[in-house]
Amino acid sequence: MRLKHFLFGLLGVVIVACAGFFAIAWKSAIAPIRPPDRTSFDQALIHKGAMLAAVGNCTACHTQPGGRSFAGSFALPTPFGTIYSSNITPDPETGIGTWSEAAFNRAMREGVSRDGKHLYPAFPFDHFTLVSDEDNKALYAFLMTRPPVKQSPPANELPFPLNIRLVLAGWKLLFFNEGPFQKVASESEEWNRGAYLVNGLGHCGACHTPRNMFGAERAGMHLAGGQAEGWSAPALNPSSPAPIPWTQDSLFAYLRQGWHADHGVTNGPMGEVTGNVGLLPDSDVKTIATYVAALMGTPSPERQQRGEQIRKKIGEDLVLASAPTDTPAGRGAAIYQAACATCHDGSRPLPFGGINFHLSSTINAPDAHNAINMVLFGLPAASGRQSAIMPGFAAAMTDEQLTDLLAYLRETFAGQPAWPDVAARAADTRSGKFQVSVRPSDGIERGPDDIGAQDQ
Repeated sequence: MRLKHFLFGLLGVVIVACAGFFAIAWKSAIAPIRPPDRTSFDQALIHKGAMLAAVGNCTACHTQPGGRSFAGSFALPTPFGTIYSSNITPDPETGIGTWSEAAFNRAMREGVSRDGKHLYPAFPFDHFTLVSDEDNKALYAFLMTRPPVKQSPPANELPFPLNIRLVLAGWKLLFFNEGPFQKVASESEEWNRGAYLVNGLGHCGACHTPRNMFGAERAGMHLAGGQAEGWSAPALNPSSPAPIPWTQDSLFAYLRQGWHADHGVTNGPMGEVTGNVGLLPDSDVKTIATYVAALMGTPSPERQQRGEQIRKKIGEDLVLASAPTDTPAGRGAAIYQAACATCHDGSRPLPFGGINFHLSSTINAPDAHNAINMVLFGLPAASGRQSAIMPGFAAAMTDEQLTDLLAYLRETFAGQPAWPDVAARAADTRSGKFQVSVRPSDGIERGPDDIGAQDQ
């Protein structure tokens, strides 16, 4: 009898818990509106929204390569399946043309669409929740004045139960902290502005912070290094792999122009980031550099000394490995001399010549992912202007040759042992198991309706 009462009581608790969860998880739809006329938005507000959209790198995820800007359908590979980005043009049928400003704000603040559906965190609402109402207003004005495009994204490719959006409410209960950015009183206005841009619209942690098994950013590992589109995003804290420590000035220059003499050019997803950040005023770029430099901290005397030693090596003649050519070291040296040295020996000025590998964060990185990508796919030329460029060697180099080359580069220029997983990782990359985005040095994969093109 007692067991029966216990089971009934347990059932009651479960029912109440489920009802409570449903009450929390269920979100009502917000009534649609007629698409607002462009003239209803102030031109200055639209321009401000364009700058904020550049900070958020909105075009990167909401534009299919070769497609119309902000029309969505971009495939976002995740460990759980593929998610296709939504159309955020003001098309009333397939975009956000019927979204009110309140609906837009809820999506940014809570990760909920106009019709009440929970959004997947591939849309980084866990960062966008920090954005102020004022900035959301400007973003809304910008997006609602883009050319409308009628285009529906493909259905997401996710397994059960992840294809049920109600599950996302549970994810939010565990990992989502809703609320606007709060200034740190003990820090400067410049630092706080940088923190707001980096952690809010910039959502830098989406790539540069490691994630747990549920796809949430790991607590206590803010900007400690992560993964994005088949690339490793390096740590932006004291564990940065940069051989010469970053400074506020070098970060500013790198973000402003997409390269720095001590750190090379951007590649992969970061190329698009610096391409968009290049649209911002110097004052905002400086605040971002200020905040990130503060996170990295002052390098230790030992690290500063290593950096100075590396500077002394730059320009010295490289003594190639004298190992027999039938050894990994000898084979790697021969490949370097034949395929790499002409561009990477320092005789060509940056950014059009390859960086001296003594300075390479890629060769000093804890994993081989970026080095493999660079060798296989190279760096395509930017369209319409002079740019850094590197050929890809996927068709000319075997996985074994790639392994020998990277072992040589790692040991010769970084003074570290060879990575253990190069051949297997290279084979998986070639097979498409790891989907790698390859962009030109400016990183921009936009449609014809460029950011700001309608704002002149």
